[in-house]
Parts: sequence; C-alpha cells; structure tokens
Amino acid sequence: MRQRGIPTAMSLTRGGRGLEASARAYLSQVHPVFMLPPVAASLFGGVLAGEFAPGPGAVHVVAIFAAVYTAHVKDGYVDFHVRGEDDEHPLTVRGCRVGLAGSTLVFVGCCLLLFLLVDPLAVALTLPTWLIAYYHAPQLDTNPITATTGYPLGIALAILGGFYVQATTITAVALGFSLVFLTLLSGIKVIDDTQDYAYDRSIRKRTVAVALGPTRAYDVAYGLMLTALFAVVALAVARVFPPTAVLAALAFAAVAAVARRANPEVATMLLVRGSYVFLAVLVAAVWFEPLSGVG
Repeated sequence: MRQRGIPTAMSLTRGGRGLEASARAYLSQVHPVFMLPPVAASLFGGVLAGEFAPGPGAVHVVAIFAAVYTAHVKDGYVDFHVRGEDDEHPLTVRGCRVGLAGSTLVFVGCCLLLFLLVDPLAVALTLPTWLIAYYHAPQLDTNPITATTGYPLGIALAILGGFYVQATTITAVALGFSLVFLTLLSGIKVIDDTQDYAYDRSIRKRTVAVALGPTRAYDVAYGLMLTALFAVVALAVARVFPPTAVLAALAFAAVAAVARRANPEVATMLLVRGSYVFLAVLVAAVWFEPLSGVG
C-alpha cells in the first residue's frame, strides 16, 4: 500500500490524492494579485470602445484568464521541476502538463469563438498573450528586455484585444492606453526584479537589475514610469484621453514618490497597488467622458 501524500507516476498532485486534493492544487495556481489586472485590462478595453457586447467581451476575458493561468502553471513547473529554484510546488510533472493542456484547450476554444463572433484579427490580437505566457519561462525570462516586458505586454494586448472585440477597429485611444500601461508596468517590473538581484545574479539570470546594477535599474524604472505619466498628461491635453485622466497620473505619481524611498519589496507592493488606483481612475474617466469616437 502506498503512503498517503507520496506522488506516483500517475499522480497530479504532490500533497495528496483524490479530487479534493487535485482541485486545491489547481486552484492554488490562481493568483488574484497577478491575474486580476490582465482580466481588468480586457474589460477596460471594452469600456474604451463605448458600447459593450457581453458575449465577445466575456469570451475575451476567459481567454486572457486562460493565458495567465498557463503562465503560472508553466512558471511553477520550470521553477520547481526544471530549475529547482522553488522549495515547493503542489503539482507533479504530470499535473503541470495536464493543467497546461487544460488551460490551452480553454484558450483555443475562446479563440475559435472570437473567430466566429468577431473576426480573424480578434484572434491575432489575442493569440500572442498565450505565446508570451507559455514561453515566459524558461525562454523569455532570461533576457532583460523580454523578462521585463512580458507581463506588461500581455496587459497591453489585453487592452487592445478587449477594445477590438467590441469596436472591430483600433483607434488612437486604445493604442495610447496600451502603450501607457506597457511603459508604466515595465517600470514596476524592473523594481520587482531588484528584489531578487542577488539570487538572479548567482544563477546568471539577466534581469535589468543584474545587467545594469540595482541603482541604475531604479533610475530606468522610474524613468519608464515618469514617461508613462507624462504621456497620459500629453494625450489628455491633446484630447485623445479624457482630461480627467490627468487625475490618474497625479494619483500614481503620489504613490511613486513614496515608493521611491522604500526598499524593493515595499516599493513593489506600493506600485502594484498604485497601478490598481491608476486603472480605476482611468476607468472612471473614460466611463464619464467616453471617447470611443476619437482617434
């Protein structure tokens, strides 16, 4: 008789057997802090378009969720089973592969629905989110540029895709917001990576902090964030964004000023939450001053 909790070749989980243990293990791969922003970005793109059709919007949201879930399962698989970086992981190798197959199947199903409900371009804007998610580890996360921009680029594509499935076009408004979030979140990611500077350097993982050093990485990070905030102000002045979007820039700038004096861990926490406020204020700005016809 096998000892309870010892994984076998057919086991999905490492901490128990049965449906309940498997459900807990797969649910543990849902990380709200990192999954909510891409899902919210998809919905934000739909809000930008003005009129919101629930069917295509819901399909796109599920596709984005499936892509981010794929990223978490693949990262866990690589970090624990391949690199040996993590101390624990709830899924066996087989469990990871089953999880990846399931999330990919959901994503493919959503792409087929987008093809039928919208058009091929909707699929073309959505597909790269899964490619970024699947290839983040161990391919994209070893290069300073792709390691930094992977997650922000996924969010930028979620905004564009969410907008396109509603409007079936890309305007200056949607493109502007996508580029702003790509730049802003890339800055936050650089700060986040400085937390692991010593370890990443020891395993020769080239993040921006490893490539440039922590001090210069901080300068790059805040330079990116300031560029994004100035872009918001400039686009608001040009009436591409609603004028009240400036309030979002001011709110995030206040958070960034406090984070600048904190250590990387606290700074990351503040900046991530500041980005939620940034998004919330932008949603309110667009909701009360819709600009779907601009651009």
